[in-house]
Amino acid sequence: MKLSELAEKTFSTIGQGSADLEITSAAGLDMAGGRDITFLANPKYTPQIMTTKAGAIFLNEGAAIDRDDIAVLRAKDAYLAYTRALREFNPPRGIEAFVHPTAVIDDSADVALDTEIYANVVIGKNCVIGRGVTIYPNATIYDGARIGPNSVIHSGVSIRENCEIGANCIVHNNSTIGSDGFGYAKDERARWVKIPQVGRVVLEDDVEIGANTAIDCASVGETRIKRGAKIDNLVQIGHSCTVDEDALICSQTGLAGSSVIGKRVILAGQVGIAGHLKVGDDAVLTAKSATSHDVEPGKVISGVPGFDNRDWLRSTAAYRKLGEMAQRLRAVEKKVREME
Repeated sequence: MKLSELAEKTFSTIGQGSADLEITSAAGLDMAGGRDITFLANPKYTPQIMTTKAGAIFLNEGAAIDRDDIAVLRAKDAYLAYTRALREFNPPRGIEAFVHPTAVIDDSADVALDTEIYANVVIGKNCVIGRGVTIYPNATIYDGARIGPNSVIHSGVSIRENCEIGANCIVHNNSTIGSDGFGYAKDERARWVKIPQVGRVVLEDDVEIGANTAIDCASVGETRIKRGAKIDNLVQIGHSCTVDEDALICSQTGLAGSSVIGKRVILAGQVGIAGHLKVGDDAVLTAKSATSHDVEPGKVISGVPGFDNRDWLRSTAAYRKLGEMAQRLRAVEKKVREME
């Protein structure tokens, strides 16, 4: 692909270099070769510009470069432009419609003809599988489940009864969509009585679920993951939760039941959200944070219990000095005693 064409497809402009330069792939600064395009988004890696062998590089607008032997494409967001380049050079493969002879598909299931159904897949009663869907080996689709067009279900996934997967979704290996919510009532003898979990899970369009993630169904009603949300590996979503559009939930995060996560919220790794809470749009909870109260829209929260990130940074800076402060306090106390 010529540099000029790549610039058009990535919404960038040529800063230096020939428009006819041929680019065949994209790679990181330390791996790129003469026909690759790379990128610089984090100033930490600026020194690598002098040693990279890439033929071209994406730079943010206004970023300086001290080389004239490398082509430059300038973009508002170099990382986003690089991502678009990767997508251009690595388009999704087309499907080859088939059903493996070891797949078990109930006669009442409605499976589109142009689907890929691999070995040992089980599709239950009254399921609906849309066109362009790929279901990899050993996945299990329970009765009444629906999978929208062009979605990909990887091996080992379980989609439980009556759950719905939208269009263009990806569910990675060994995740469970619609496992029973964790609901029990204590009886007169202090024994736990299981509350029937008869709701479902709905993944709207363009949702991606990482590997080994569990999303619980509601006791009644539904757990809903809205359009464009991205959920990492090893995440637990409790019953009756709502995750709004374009939210990003990182690995080992846990949401207790009936949590409501707003649009574009970012929950970093190992975040904990107590039940029945609301995290407002565009809020961020940094890694290992936990909250037992609602979070206002746009807030950045850190710590356990979580509070404003700027206050948390000041507190952690003070915490590192506690030993020194205690020593100084003892010295002051000694002087006071001597004066007395």
